Amino acid sequence: MKGIIVAAGYGTRFLPVTKTIPKEMLPVVNVPSIAFIVDEFVKSGIEDIIIISSRRKKVLEDYFDREIELESVFEKEGKLDRLERIKPPVNVRFAFVRQQRMLGTGHALLQVKELVGNDACVVAYPDDLHIGEPPLAAQLMASWRETGCSVMASVYEPGDVSRYGVLDIAADGKHVRAIVEKPSRGTEPSHEVSIGRYLYTPEFFHYLAEGWERHEGGEYYHIYALNKLMNEGKVVYRRLSGQRLDTGEPEGYLDAILRYADTVPSLRKVLDSYMTERKGSIVKS
Repeated sequence: MKGIIVAAGYGTRFLPVTKTIPKEMLPVVNVPSIAFIVDEFVKSGIEDIIIISSRRKKVLEDYFDREIELESVFEKEGKLDRLERIKPPVNVRFAFVRQQRMLGTGHALLQVKELVGNDACVVAYPDDLHIGEPPLAAQLMASWRETGCSVMASVYEPGDVSRYGVLDIAADGKHVRAIVEKPSRGTEPSHEVSIGRYLYTPEFFHYLAEGWERHEGGEYYHIYALNKLMNEGKVVYRRLSGQRLDTGEPEGYLDAILRYADTVPSLRKVLDSYMTERKGSIVKS
């Protein structure tokens, strides 16, 4: 099983900071967003991780490499806790592939087709982070072992789903027949909303290449290949267990920071202190 992280985009919703800093390196407190996904992969037993980046994102490669000078400083000073924080993941093989032209996520994934080979793979988009146990990738892998199918991650949204891609689920309650993008309120086929985490069987890349041959220009997405698999009854869904952090926009990013901070006792104290202060100022006003 391989893990793929699609991290080649410009991140324009976060300008001006993403003028020079990749969005995937924006920290959730002190942990870069992309590190959450790598940690999820590692905890799920994935040892081969492919990161699709672009020319402006060499810092991603540097982050997952050793920092010899800093390691030496911490070793001399006996600061073993800090030394541990900067160590790259052990027993993980990273490969970095650049998407040289921004032609969509389907085109990006085609750049790693040969590296994936005949393995299944978990594909992650850094806008969707997960905290909780078991790791999300492990949840998808469990569904794949049960069914042999490609797996889509979803969350259940009880309210209005007209802003999302919504899953049309087969009568067996497992297979996905289609994705309905932004259905009008009252016409939604379900309340299972697709999120940016997939497990693809090797045939996905066959269809991805087939769709690219027929593509007539502009950005190319993974939907063609996914639709082919859904039409053959080879896609199931897995409702996320745990907490999803949606960092795709500044508002969601701030929400993610607060939710993550609430899981860390030392940071929760800061949140509690702020809320107490905030309530006090409201009462006084």
